[in-house]
Amino acid sequence: MTRSHIPGILAMAAVVAASNVLVQFLFGDWLTWGAFTYPVAFLVTDVMNRVYGAAAARKVVAAGFITGVICSLIGTRIMLEGDGFTYPAVTLRIALGSGLAFLTAQMLDVAVFSALREGKWWRAPLASTLIGSSVDTAIFFTVAFSVSLAWIEPANDVSWAGDMLPLIGLGPVVPYWVSLAFADWLVKLSLALLALVPFRIIVRSLTKKAT
Repeated sequence: MTRSHIPGILAMAAVVAASNVLVQFLFGDWLTWGAFTYPVAFLVTDVMNRVYGAAAARKVVAAGFITGVICSLIGTRIMLEGDGFTYPAVTLRIALGSGLAFLTAQMLDVAVFSALREGKWWRAPLASTLIGSSVDTAIFFTVAFSVSLAWIEPANDVSWAGDMLPLIGLGPVVPYWVSLAFADWLVKLSLALLALVPFRIIVRSLTKKAT
């Protein structure tokens, strides 16, 4: 690790830590505030990949993963009370889903970006973020809330996530957790497009400083 990598590492750690806090606060019926900060992690990874290379991007991902593990460990030890029950702020399934989704999606992002590095400037960050974000959403919500994976943490009742409701209140009837995942995915796709602007600006700025 060099000094030039430190800002990226700190940025990733800040994004992951902030998202772990903001995910506790609802935004409407299908989202949390964390849904709007977490996608910035892909922007950080892609900027590091473009400017410093895949090895540097992987170091940043590792820093984010370690930060996420620490946040999860803290969250599993914070006990909340509600409806006559005491339960951890972060369940085992959420911790596992979050860690697995982050590491898999971010490493995939690095690989896709590297494969498309020589194309047009927007192709690598857009494709890698869209693919990584989709995988992230699929892994996290499936592991954390799918009723079929209840055996991972039998004591954690997620039957509420299996309630059959219209997709985000409008579409076909699906398990509630699918609506949560779909809404989260739509936010990630939207932010992937918007992130191209800061990606271009930050990369140009860092590239000029390096010359």
